[in-house]
Amino acid sequence: QVQLVESGGGSVQAGGSLRLSCAAYTVMRYDMAWFRQTPETEREGVAAIDKDGSTSYADFVKGRFTISRDNAKNTLNLQMNSLNPEDTAMYYCASRFPNWQRPGAPLQDSEYNLWGQGTQVTVSS
Repeated sequence: QVQLVESGGGSVQAGGSLRLSCAAYTVMRYDMAWFRQTPETEREGVAAIDKDGSTSYADFVKGRFTISRDNAKNTLNLQMNSLNPEDTAMYYCASRFPNWQRPGAPLQDSEYNLWGQGTQVTVSS
């Protein structure tokens, strides 16, 4: 069964770092992304990477987060630095087969059809 499994979440103080990972059956040839959601907010795109390695980031994480993919280990990673309390959320990994009509690394959740269960990130001030 194809599935995505996130790991690496936890609690950290403001200014700290965390590295999230998403294990997949395969990450090659897929567009993948990280989203986050809190009980008070809708799910929002954080970062995405397409099958060719092109990336996109939400403005609120640019310069702080880095998305990467390890094809040999079939993992998607999100390195998060300079965390602040506003980054507290459940983080989800998502995947889709590339859409030739809408190529790239979108940050809209409607573009993705496979989701993990999420990993909680809590940043304290």
